[in-house]
Amino acid sequence: MSLKIQTSNVTNKNDPKSINSRVFIGNLNTAVVKKSDVETIFSKYGRVAGCSVHKGYAFVQYANERHARAAVLGENGRVLAGQTLGKHISTALLLVLS
Repeated sequence: MSLKIQTSNVTNKNDPKSINSRVFIGNLNTAVVKKSDVETIFSKYGRVAGCSVHKGYAFVQYANERHARAAVLGENGRVLAGQTLGKHISTALLLVLS
């Protein structure tokens, strides 16, 4: 029996606390990587409150900013499904993704 992580699809709250607790994951091979994969990878940094996956990118919403920052640092340079992920706290969306 495998553990299934249940998270919300809501990652678009605009309050400052939520924005600073959200991680943007760019350059994501969504033809191969699914929402459950993203949840599993990023849940090791803290409680994932929400996760939304779109073509080529995803957002992970954490319960707090500390967990979001740990995820960005911990997954820096990760290659997933043949692509190096670009990860940023969502307020940094204007940065050029790797």
